[in-house]
Amino acid sequence: MDEVLHAVENGVSWITLNRPEAMNAVTWDQRERIIALLASASADPEVRAVVVTATGRGFCAGADLRGSPSASGDRVVGDVARMIRLGAQRFIGAVMDCEKPVIAAVNGTAAGIGAHLAFACDLVLAADSARFIEVFVRRGLVPDGGGAYLLPRLIGPQRAKELMFFGDAVPAAEAERLGLVNRVVPAEDLEKTAREWAERLAQGPTRALALTKQLVNASLDSDRATAFAAEATAQELNMTTRDAQEGVASFVERREARYEGR
Repeated sequence: MDEVLHAVENGVSWITLNRPEAMNAVTWDQRERIIALLASASADPEVRAVVVTATGRGFCAGADLRGSPSASGDRVVGDVARMIRLGAQRFIGAVMDCEKPVIAAVNGTAAGIGAHLAFACDLVLAADSARFIEVFVRRGLVPDGGGAYLLPRLIGPQRAKELMFFGDAVPAAEAERLGLVNRVVPAEDLEKTAREWAERLAQGPTRALALTKQLVNASLDSDRATAFAAEATAQELNMTTRDAQEGVASFVERREARYEGR
């Protein structure tokens, strides 16, 4: 059985973790497959949005290190940092750097790197049965996979510390209240809602969405002058696209725009 299911439908790349017996704890092989699929989505003009979801009761219960390449000999200073950079951080970075909008459809427990996988997505839908856990403290570990970068930007430093210091499970409704989740839906409506959102994005001006994603992701690390300059450059680039020209023409002609993703 494929541990990562993949299909492209109506311009949407569906990436589905498929180890339900392990609550979709992500293996090295799965991680590499997802990174490759996200890179492929960026490069493929026929893909205009991405959904990341999972089968079974869990979205992703964290990292499963079984099957990962093991270093020979004793561990030396730098080995762990290198593993994190090339593993968890590269995984989360692939989601944030994908040039197409990425939706997380969180069907169940998202813990550790699984929670960060969801938070790295551009939009987060959660089933009402989902929950999010910053599980690292329970194992005596520092959060990795971009957690200390993502959470303060989503909910502020105090709330982020509370989640990371205590490691308590956050139910979907509370996650929505905090701002970690865009919308909570009944579990039976999760796929339908994700499909509606993704197909709506897939009908949009794809390059404009990519540039918007880049601007927003960079904004919290930029001063105003840098952010304004990046915005002007992005609009300059965007105005060369067919979709931008179509958007302006449709406004002038008072009709619905028909975007092609180019």
